[in-house]
Amino acid sequence: MKILKAAGLKKYYVTDTYQVRALDGVTLDVEEGEFLALVGTSGSGKTTLLNLLGGLEEPTAGGVWIRGNSLKDMTREERTVFRRRNIGFVFQQYNLVPMLDVYENIVLPLRLDGEEADEAFLEELSAALGIRELMGRMPGTLSGGQQQRVAIARALAVKPAILLADEPTGSLDSVTGMEVMGLLKTCAARFHQTVILVTHQEEAAQMADRILRMSDGKLVEGRRKEGESEKEGRHAGV
Repeated sequence: MKILKAAGLKKYYVTDTYQVRALDGVTLDVEEGEFLALVGTSGSGKTTLLNLLGGLEEPTAGGVWIRGNSLKDMTREERTVFRRRNIGFVFQQYNLVPMLDVYENIVLPLRLDGEEADEAFLEELSAALGIRELMGRMPGTLSGGQQQRVAIARALAVKPAILLADEPTGSLDSVTGMEVMGLLKTCAARFHQTVILVTHQEEAAQMADRILRMSDGKLVEGRRKEGESEKEGRHAGV
């Protein structure tokens, strides 16, 4: 079942002297439970696309629908609430609150929304990520890999429709990075989570079910893990 649709997405930045087409007409469908990787060089538009899919930025043209809900038809306040309830974010920087312990960081989005934590789910999630023994620790006492695991748990705790991960291994060494990627892949499969990953690391991208490549603000090609090649005009609805 289709969980996300993007149609004709454009994001242009205009100054007095020039125009930057950060995203230049992207159409994309994502199926529920799919693990999708967006790859490309710096400046290719992949992070801009992720920000538009997550409602962090507004497009110059086009639209995004998540579970049939149009982000562009929401007010800023409505979009903030929808994002908190339906979209999980994992960034290169862990963005943990330093004065809150691990457990408090994980449940913070739920508390901001006035919701009670599903303790049984959190127990299962923390066990899957290997952080069950860290719940009373402060972020400053954790390694980078441990902090990123906590950030993943925080993103998944709200049981989002979609998890968006922007270079989640960028601040980690290669061994720890692949370990975190393996845990992300395991959790996505275990909890039937839809994941869209932005990365420039080919090894990380290979863990995805489908890989789409970006260049100059456009989707230029993509393939499924079976090795099937698909050009831009054909992969939009796949």
